[in-house]
Amino acid sequence: MTAKSKIESLLFISAKPMAAKQLADLIKADIKEIKRSGDELVEEYKNKNQGIQIIKNGSKYQMVSSPENAKLVQGFIKDETTGELSRPSMETLTIIAYRGPISKIDLDRIRGVNCSLIVRNLLLRGLIEGKADSKKKETYYTVTFDFIRFLGINNIDELPDYERLSKDDTLDRMLEGAEKEI
Repeated sequence: MTAKSKIESLLFISAKPMAAKQLADLIKADIKEIKRSGDELVEEYKNKNQGIQIIKNGSKYQMVSSPENAKLVQGFIKDETTGELSRPSMETLTIIAYRGPISKIDLDRIRGVNCSLIVRNLLLRGLIEGKADSKKKETYYTVTFDFIRFLGINNIDELPDYERLSKDDTLDRMLEGAEKEI
């Protein structure tokens, strides 16, 4: 795999811009090679006239939708962020509300499926927020003030049965058992 291929893959999965230094560290390549490859990717995508582009701001790169498709993308995001929550989204939001801060890995284990798209949607809606834990190299999710305000409560512990459900150790035992199996 070339550095360009690796950069492209990392930019594809990243929700935010990535610095050349970060890319160099991840790919284990010289920063000059990363900058050269990143700049080549910017030009290649610009000349292909496709639905996706790679843009550069300072020493950061990001994969984005093309400006020509802005209205289409905005309409899709608006539908995703203003429509009703699906049952899986409600389940995930409930787990975060009662058990947060909680990692995505634990969310996936509890629900038994990958929750990446659901978490992304809840983040876009402003119902949850993530905080990175650099020691554990994981992001932990909690509900936002907007979520609490939307429910018309003053504090998360005003949720029905919050005291009992947030302290229930059934999930903790289940997660510990899943960790031992790994």
